Amino acid sequence: MVEEKITKTVQKTGGSRPDMGSIAGLIIAVVAIVGGLTLEGGKIKDIAQFTAAIIVLGGTSGAVLFSMPLKSVKGALRRLAGVFFEKSVSLDALIDELIGYATKARKSGLVSLEQDVEQIADPFLKKALILAVDGTDLQEMRKMLELVIEIEETNTDAEARVFESAGGYAPTIGIIGAVLGLIQVMKNLANIDEVGHGIAVAFVATVYGVGSANIFFLPAATKIKARFAAEVHRKELIIEAISGIIEGLNPKLIRMKLEAYSDGAAPAKQKQEAKKPLPAAQPADAKA
Repeated sequence: MVEEKITKTVQKTGGSRPDMGSIAGLIIAVVAIVGGLTLEGGKIKDIAQFTAAIIVLGGTSGAVLFSMPLKSVKGALRRLAGVFFEKSVSLDALIDELIGYATKARKSGLVSLEQDVEQIADPFLKKALILAVDGTDLQEMRKMLELVIEIEETNTDAEARVFESAGGYAPTIGIIGAVLGLIQVMKNLANIDEVGHGIAVAFVATVYGVGSANIFFLPAATKIKARFAAEVHRKELIIEAISGIIEGLNPKLIRMKLEAYSDGAAPAKQKQEAKKPLPAAQPADAKA
């Protein structure tokens, strides 16, 4: 009965779905800027300058590659999909799954969970459960899992900085593009009509630089960090659950503790408590 419930819960987790916030936000920003241009009497072709795009995007890409490790750049590109798509992870479903393991372990012992390990798709949960089944000391288990989170946090910060760097370089590259355009304008000062048109075209590069930085690069970095914060929140939940299973706590008490995560309790405080000796985790039970 417990095994069947665990299997059904695992089947409900996973997958991804479009992040409507990212998609809608990008579309709204672009439409608002272009719409404002047209309302002012401008035309889309006024800012549709291929050469300006080459200068800004090419120059920004080169500056980022020059300043950041190639490994971080590749990782940032892989995370780009996560900006527009989010994993459909239900904390409630995860809690149900973990309580299933806790119930089984309380009835049949930790060793009985060994047969469930191979069915787990989540690498972090799988590793945590393996450590529990192998009889790893609770504090040692916490240290190992927290080390995994810290390493992932370091990699995530490096990958987010790729987009932050791009957001810093793009406006400056845009100014360079505008200056290059003005240089060409100065060559045709004899024709006043061409001068006016040339100046307008020259500043398009600045629009591309500032626009790409504030509409895409910097928001992408922020979204990557937000995604990781949610992932840390989920992994802290797993650590608390596995810790309760190792301690042999009643599944009902474990659920009370985990529901704090599902209700949106701040994970930072619980992360600090997790690093302290076991008695530090007791206030959560007392409050429950």
